[in-house]
Amino acid sequence: MNVGSSLMDQYFGRMRSLMNNKELPARIRFLLQDTVELRENNWVPRKAFIDNGPKTINQIRQDAVRDLGVFIPAPMSQGMRMDFFLESPFMPNRMKLDRETLGGLADMFGQMPGSGIGTGPGVIQDRYSPTMGRHRTNPLFNGHIAPPPQSQFDVGPKPFVKSNQVQNQHFLNQNQSHMSQSQVQSKDMPPRFSKKGQLNADEISLRPAQSFLLNKNQVPKLQPQIPTMMPPSSQPPRTQTPPLGQPPQLGLKTNPPPIQEKPQKTSKKPPPAKEELLKTTEAVVTEFLNTKNLTEAVNGVREMKAPKHFLPEMLSKIVVCSLDRPDEDKEHASTLIHTLRTEGLITGENFMQAFLNVLDQCPKIEVAVPLVKSYLAQFAARAIIAELVSVTELAHPLENGTHFPLFLLCLQQTAKLKDREWLTELFQFSKVNMQKMLPEIDQNKDRMLEILEGKGLSFLFPLLKLEKELLKQITSDPSPQSIYKWIKDNISPKLHTDKGFVNILMTSFLQYISQELGVAEGDDQLAAPPKEHLEQEKQLLLAFKPVMQKFLHNHTELQVSALYALQVHCNANGFPKGMLLRYFVNFYDMEIIEEEAFLAWKEDITQEFPGKGKALFQVNQWLTWLETAEEEESEDEAD
Repeated sequence: MNVGSSLMDQYFGRMRSLMNNKELPARIRFLLQDTVELRENNWVPRKAFIDNGPKTINQIRQDAVRDLGVFIPAPMSQGMRMDFFLESPFMPNRMKLDRETLGGLADMFGQMPGSGIGTGPGVIQDRYSPTMGRHRTNPLFNGHIAPPPQSQFDVGPKPFVKSNQVQNQHFLNQNQSHMSQSQVQSKDMPPRFSKKGQLNADEISLRPAQSFLLNKNQVPKLQPQIPTMMPPSSQPPRTQTPPLGQPPQLGLKTNPPPIQEKPQKTSKKPPPAKEELLKTTEAVVTEFLNTKNLTEAVNGVREMKAPKHFLPEMLSKIVVCSLDRPDEDKEHASTLIHTLRTEGLITGENFMQAFLNVLDQCPKIEVAVPLVKSYLAQFAARAIIAELVSVTELAHPLENGTHFPLFLLCLQQTAKLKDREWLTELFQFSKVNMQKMLPEIDQNKDRMLEILEGKGLSFLFPLLKLEKELLKQITSDPSPQSIYKWIKDNISPKLHTDKGFVNILMTSFLQYISQELGVAEGDDQLAAPPKEHLEQEKQLLLAFKPVMQKFLHNHTELQVSALYALQVHCNANGFPKGMLLRYFVNFYDMEIIEEEAFLAWKEDITQEFPGKGKALFQVNQWLTWLETAEEEESEDEAD
């Protein structure tokens, strides 16, 4: 034995020891085992390795019978494939039977369960169609028995289903031939593959189940289940391949999925045009104003089914149609609008848009209806009373004299239809600035009061009238009895506890005292007034004391308003030297204003009234003394 052979034996002895080492991966151990067996076989490769290249479909069928014991029928001939597609009752009469069409249909057949053998990498397709061969791997074709092979050149019309006996005999012959081939080939298998694919013949029956033996009359019942003729969305679900030794379940007891008919298209009517809606609205309004049938009119509007964007134009049409009719018809038209709102068919915003739309048409409408703004004011007044819109919503688009004097006309009609007190309370609650509702040239108190008096609306601002008239009354007769009587006759008792009223009352007294003392703007504000002026000032305050106490007694918040009126008066006169302090002392000594009101005025931080900083600077020391004296009195009372 030479040295090379000895070393080779050592190598293979090491490989045998490693081949039995369980710690190595199985792949490495199998490679070592293959190498050892190759040397023992005189370096002649096994037939398994020789056949490891690309295989034909026939070789794959033989391997399947040898390894798995699965029977695969012989492939269809070219003629049989043509017969199947040409004579199949499922094919349309005029379908183009070219290679691409048949190949595409065959691909769809190939997606059936159990049709995967015969394709994939490393497989060489035979002379048959590469896609048509897929479904031949199983004797079932969607519940049908595959027909036996025919001659390639026999392409004449043939029946689709052959005799059951011929089919069964064909399957038995194919099975016997394949089993004999598998016995011969198993001799060349390596030891570790020798047991692979050996199955007991008793365990697997190659005879078709009874459900396979179908009568020819029963075949058409299965035709709707062929997936190639059905749309992908309506294909039945795939079934799993039954295990070996069990007959396949064809699912013949299950009903085919029902054919869903497409729902009939409902013809939707297009929405009515704007002109058609306007004509319908005019017809409904005219009929309503003639018959006064409110229910029928509301139903007519409801049946119109007008889109939301058309609602303002519909309301505008209702208003315009009633403008040239009697006031009774205008009232009925307003009732219709309010009922539509109650029924939820319109909103207050829709009415405001309609109101403004009609205003834009006023120049054209005034030719036929000269009093169009007065009539529109009636609609607005009834809308305010019915709470369809608020005073604030109505006032906003009419600011700065827009469509003047429409806003004042609306208030006039509201007062006429309701009452003055109700409108006054509603207007004060709205916080509308009346001066901004006038043209810019008229936006001052005097002009506003003049315009309101001309429209009969001065009752909305009783304090404004009081400010102008009270000073005249005090000047003509300064006696407390006359002043008090005039206030009772001209000012509503509801305003006697109003801060605005107290402010005007105090301002009127201070202006009268300044007139009597001869204090005017431009005088030397730094010089101290003579003693006789101070004494006269005090006497006048004592004369007005009963009237002041009548309205200020036991009302701390009203006393604070009186102090703010004094602050504004002093600020308007440039804070004459010592004036604010003198009045504070006199009010305190005469018990017109109490300690709590002075301290509340000091702590209040409102910026509504000008001059608070200068006022505090002048009276801060006195307020400190007042606060200290109050604390000492409280301690004495406690002792």
